[in-house]
Amino acid sequence: MDPDSVKSTLSNLAFGNVMAAAARDYRKDILAQEKAQGSSSINQEVDLDELMDDPELEKLHADRIAALKKEAEKRQELKRHGHGEYREITEGDFLGEVTGSEKVICHFYHKEFYRCKIMDKHLKSLAPRHVDTKFIKLDAENAPFFVAKLAIKTLPCVILFRKGIAEDRLVGFQDLGGKDDFTTRSLEALLIKKAIISEKKKGDEDDEDGDDYPESRRRTVRSSGNADSDSD
Repeated sequence: MDPDSVKSTLSNLAFGNVMAAAARDYRKDILAQEKAQGSSSINQEVDLDELMDDPELEKLHADRIAALKKEAEKRQELKRHGHGEYREITEGDFLGEVTGSEKVICHFYHKEFYRCKIMDKHLKSLAPRHVDTKFIKLDAENAPFFVAKLAIKTLPCVILFRKGIAEDRLVGFQDLGGKDDFTTRSLEALLIKKAIISEKKKGDEDDEDGDDYPESRRRTVRSSGNADSDSD
């Protein structure tokens, strides 16, 4: 046999062996990777199962459900006591209403005063948004005893009660820029500052400048040339 031919044949055989070995090694690597991935997936499933059975996680979930339930029950109880809406009361109801809740906002108004109607509009919007506080109104003409006792001289007069005690008041619009076109949002901010209502959590309201209040979208009360009237 030709020596060169023999040499070529041996070289081809050696190359073939190398390729076969490489193919075997590649196949081993693929199988090892698949096995590792399968093992990782199993471990992940086990970890998730363990997480779902974690007593601490279950306790946190149960506590959250209990807190939500308690909050819902509290809101229902407050609504049974007249919270969540802006209601008119009589002089005979007054003491029971202001002493029956921890925080009460009472608007003393006159049915003919346009600024009282403006205040009505804004308080009506705030009442369902701040259920922790009771919102009521009382016709000053029909409540002479408490008008005198509380030394109410100018209307509208919004008195802020805490545990039955008159702690603060808004007289006319002097704390709201003295103008008729203040927003519900600005009144809300003032009442929050006075701690008679609580600040809403971030995300509860999306719009700005009071536009999320239905009454703020439609101006139902027009400005008039009349000024606040003394209730004397």
